[in-house]
Amino acid sequence: MEKLRRHFGDGVDIDRQLHIDGFACVEPEYVGPALPEVPPGESVDFWGMRTKTVPHEGGAYSEQCFYPLAEAQTIDDLNRYTWPQTGWFDYSGMKAKAKAAAKAHAVQCGYMAPFYFHNNLRGLEQSLIDPLIDPEFTHHLLSRISDFFYNHHRRMFEACEGLIDVAQVTDDLGSQSGPLISLELYLEFYAPHHKRMIDLCHEFGIKVFHHDDGSCRPFLPTLVEMGIDVLNPIQWTCPGMSMTELKTEYGEQICFHGAVENQRILPFGTQEEVRAEVRHCIDSLAGNGTGYILASCHNLQVNTPVENIIAMYDEAWRYGKRF
Repeated sequence: MEKLRRHFGDGVDIDRQLHIDGFACVEPEYVGPALPEVPPGESVDFWGMRTKTVPHEGGAYSEQCFYPLAEAQTIDDLNRYTWPQTGWFDYSGMKAKAKAAAKAHAVQCGYMAPFYFHNNLRGLEQSLIDPLIDPEFTHHLLSRISDFFYNHHRRMFEACEGLIDVAQVTDDLGSQSGPLISLELYLEFYAPHHKRMIDLCHEFGIKVFHHDDGSCRPFLPTLVEMGIDVLNPIQWTCPGMSMTELKTEYGEQICFHGAVENQRILPFGTQEEVRAEVRHCIDSLAGNGTGYILASCHNLQVNTPVENIIAMYDEAWRYGKRF
């Protein structure tokens, strides 16, 4: 963003310059207990997850450095944890914010991710082991996470009275080379919670946006059957993620979001290679003129040249008009 601001000048609406629609996001005000004090340079959320800013080659990431349930060993340990409650939030101002936002944007509200929050509460390695060594503990943990998600989002959706267009029922089940967990584990431990959350969104007429990095193909039949409406980010260089195959198999049921390759082409390709990649994605995922929202397949990294960013959005704007 700093590079783009330097290019376009202060005060310029970068989204407008690049023809980006974007979402408007609404959320309630946190009015719960005071958050705990943390060491300098760290921040904490109402789950007790702590993060710190870590520099990376000219940019920075907010990386987790404390996992509040990492040491829990029993269900009693889980019950002693201070679980978030809907009473910690003031939902009364959400409707006005959503109504104002809806004048210009699709309105997004909420983020439900039981697998990801399992990772963040326990630590990635421990969360991957949990279902294998203590299924009862894991089911209890996931139920507590998901019950809060469900109750919190019902309150938000009720507060906004039909003004929400999109909500995220999401997770990161895939890696660069294959799934992080087996389909069998997903179906037993996580899929029932995803289904409950997807049904909640559809009860309020809300489209379900599902994010799943990497190679997540084995999970897609279940996710599509459960009712996801949008799939992101279509990391097509990973095994099983062919764009044309996905379009053929699921193009009548879901919308695709993302896909523009950002590990090699966007940071290191020429402007013409970027433009060719945009055409490749549009032809593969929107060959019938619909069902695709173009974006990079992850956040644009700091090593991406401004010229390539502009080329991506400009080619989308120009080439997309053929429809």
